[in-house]
Amino acid sequence: MALRITELKKGTIFRLGDEVYRVVDYAQKVIGRGGSIVNVRIKNVLDGRVQERTFKGNEQLEKADVTRRDVQYLYSDGTDCHFMDNDSYEQFSLPVADLDDKTGFMKNGGLVTAQLLDGRLINVELPKNMPLQITYTEDVVKGDTSNAITKNATLETGAIVKVPAFIKQGDIISVDTATGAYRGRST
Repeated sequence: MALRITELKKGTIFRLGDEVYRVVDYAQKVIGRGGSIVNVRIKNVLDGRVQERTFKGNEQLEKADVTRRDVQYLYSDGTDCHFMDNDSYEQFSLPVADLDDKTGFMKNGGLVTAQLLDGRLINVELPKNMPLQITYTEDVVKGDTSNAITKNATLETGAIVKVPAFIKQGDIISVDTATGAYRGRST
């Protein structure tokens, strides 16, 4: 199936020749008379090489045949993250370095979506928002009432995010997994 260059976005997986790549960064420039140029940073999903490419707006790529399946995040041993398919109990692992900053938003036992290429785990997708508990944050200073005060908060996964001053230790908040930004309190 053909994939137009203008359909690329961060996370899209495609074939270029015999290699399979994932888009890491994407920027499109529109030039005169309706033409466009797309600059992408792509990462080879098998060997991890990163390169920058420029495509013209009328070029097409071949979409990679990637299957998606819900898996459970088991644990990280420091070098690899381990996952399990809840239906077949098949286990997969992926190097921590391949997951970018996603490990800070994955809870042990939580569900994520695995991307598999020919039965091999190549990436995981997190839900857009993830409810996580605050394990540590500083108390707010009484009398400090300015509107835009934020403070650091450590999540149950070990990640640190900026939160408003009224958030306390033990609160459960919603975090945007794409940006790491605080989205609101969860119930």
